[in-house]
Amino acid sequence: MAARRRRAQKLQILGFFVLVALVPLAVHNRYYIHVLIFVGLNLILATGLNLLMGYAGQVSLGHAAFFGIGAYTSGILTATYGWNPWPAMVAALLATSAVAWLVGRPTLRLHGHYLAMATLGVGIIVSVVIRQTSSLTGGSSGLPGIPAMTLFGRELTTSMDVHYFYFVWAWVCLLTVVFANLVESRPGRALRALHDSELAAETLGVDTATFKVRAFVISAAYASIAGTLYAHSSMRFLSPTPFGFHTSIAMLVMVVLGGQGTLWGPVLGAIIITGIQEVLRPYTNWDIVVYGLLLMFMMIVMPGGVTRALASAWSAVTDRIARRRRGSGDE
Repeated sequence: MAARRRRAQKLQILGFFVLVALVPLAVHNRYYIHVLIFVGLNLILATGLNLLMGYAGQVSLGHAAFFGIGAYTSGILTATYGWNPWPAMVAALLATSAVAWLVGRPTLRLHGHYLAMATLGVGIIVSVVIRQTSSLTGGSSGLPGIPAMTLFGRELTTSMDVHYFYFVWAWVCLLTVVFANLVESRPGRALRALHDSELAAETLGVDTATFKVRAFVISAAYASIAGTLYAHSSMRFLSPTPFGFHTSIAMLVMVVLGGQGTLWGPVLGAIIITGIQEVLRPYTNWDIVVYGLLLMFMMIVMPGGVTRALASAWSAVTDRIARRRRGSGDE
């Protein structure tokens, strides 16, 4: 049964990414391609946070900090010190994972709102450091001159948004497959046990403290990869704004809105929230109001998220059709 589910899951992932690969053949507007690139980046962020929240059951209100660490580490190494983007990406991943491990060990001993406030504090600290270390990060003025990513010796320049679209979504595909395999493995089952009941998981022999820190580090690593891809995107410029509290809340809403603890929840969440961000771009600071309203609505109407609501609706429809067929057969 589990093997059949994994096979079906892999076919679903393959089908989805084949459809994504066909999008540029039908959409020739550079603006829409640019938006779809950001859908991919948000999907990486939401998938990583989904592992932490939906499977390990740990809340983070400052996860944009790791997004920023990944982006600025890669940006500084390439723009200031002349590194190639690929080694810089690895260095950013290692730096972010190290910070997440150092932060996670004491922070994840907390529970409930204490944990939420501690992670919020981490996000604020990183945001302040980015703004205050202007000699390194450019501060509020930003960090310009970040080079483009290279692939097989060719630069993915601003005139090649379609190429960067495929590059970002190749990463999305890889990280989604890694995520799907992880949650179906023994560590994934341990994380689900931890999510359901930490005490029960401990009685079953799960080292809950270690698994929480591992989930935190992996989640931060996903954010770091998204940060590097963002730093070397068509803008190739970094400012502190995208790595603040607003982004942390947007990431949380993506996971809750799409459906925590599901494979397709981050996909729906990233699509919906990116669309809302684009619609509200002319109305500064209204996005946080919309996120709050969405969270209230989801908690009241669809606490399991859109994915589970759609699955329940589909199950109800198929059950009704099956009953009608049985009824017509009895006649």
